[in-house]
Amino acid sequence: MFGNWLKTSILMAAILALFGILGAFVGGKTGMLLALLLGGGMNVFAYWFSDQMVLRMYNAQEVDAGSAPQFYGMVRELAQRAGLPMPKVYLIDEAQPNAFATGRNPEHAAVAATTGILQLLSARELRGVMAHELAHVRHRDILISTTSATMAGAISALANFAVFFGGRDADGRPSNPLAGILVAVLAPLAAGLIQMAISRAREFEADRGGAEICGDANALADALMRIDACARGISMAPAEAHPETAQMMIMNPLSGGGIAGLFSTHPATVERVARLRAMARF
Repeated sequence: MFGNWLKTSILMAAILALFGILGAFVGGKTGMLLALLLGGGMNVFAYWFSDQMVLRMYNAQEVDAGSAPQFYGMVRELAQRAGLPMPKVYLIDEAQPNAFATGRNPEHAAVAATTGILQLLSARELRGVMAHELAHVRHRDILISTTSATMAGAISALANFAVFFGGRDADGRPSNPLAGILVAVLAPLAAGLIQMAISRAREFEADRGGAEICGDANALADALMRIDACARGISMAPAEAHPETAQMMIMNPLSGGGIAGLFSTHPATVERVARLRAMARF
């Protein structure tokens, strides 16, 4: 748990530094100070409210034992096996098969799945997917993914602001407009690289933990193969509109176009499946 808190602290510090750099570009020393204050406030806000922001981005609807008995019951059984409090359960009305977990800790966690993944997978395969998401909760790394998604989005917004309103040097004089374009491109990429630095290892660990929770590594491996084969041909509008949230999903939801597609926060599916198959043999 200490390791994940350390990662979260490093992530927040790195994002805060990006805020300061962008602020200095837009408004010199005063801009840097204001951006640092804004970044600090955003860190606090992200800690408490980023999960609800992400769920609203995807128009996720909470379900219970009455509205989705089979799915809710599956999550409840897996949460008990994992020794976790029952998370809130959400459905997202999207055709692309995908799922994610969010929240600041296991006591305030939520898991969400698209209607597409419920239609695509067998009950056994879906069980493996939801066990993967609960492994994220048990490993206490859901705060990292949710916070980084929120802060990366804020960095992109601030970078766009820099393009439209230009930049200032240390003496308050207008800077080169080409520099503004470079900042608008490089700042979101830097935020993405920070996300990517911790996301891939986190996915491997969640695969391993999910296989242990559900007791069937092949179920998760089969699910990943089916999701990978189908997800590429089905776009997900909320993910395309908020590419910073892509690293939260069990599978990269982006179509691969544009700058956001240059860096993947997910390991190759074939490598994930190979590791799970190896686990199943022991």
